[in-house]
Amino acid sequence: MKKYLQFIDAADDAATYPADRLLGMTVAANATLLMKFESSIGSFGTDGAAADIVTITISADTEKAVMKAISDEIALGDTPTIVVCDDVNSSFLHGGIVSCTIALDS
Repeated sequence: MKKYLQFIDAADDAATYPADRLLGMTVAANATLLMKFESSIGSFGTDGAAADIVTITISADTEKAVMKAISDEIALGDTPTIVVCDDVNSSFLHGGIVSCTIALDS
C-alpha cells in the first residue's frame, strides 16, 4: 500500500507527500525537526539539490520519539494517509508535535 504524509499549517496551506519522497529527517535544533522531501514543484534546481522542507516544531527532547513514530507509521501503519501535523484541527501523529510550517523548493 502506498503511504502519504500530510501536513496542514493553515486553512489554505497544506501539503501531502508520498512517503517514498521523504529524503530524511534532521534535528535542526532543540524542538525543531526538519523533514526534507523531493521538490513537489519539480524545479530541483540546476544541481538537483532543491527540496521541500517541512519544519516540525516539537516538545523539547522528543526528537527521537517523534522520528520513531513517523517511521513506524510509515512502515507498520494501516492508513494510507498519515496526518503528521494538522495545525488547523490540532491533530498530530505524536503528542510531542506542536506545529508545522511548509516551505516549497527551498
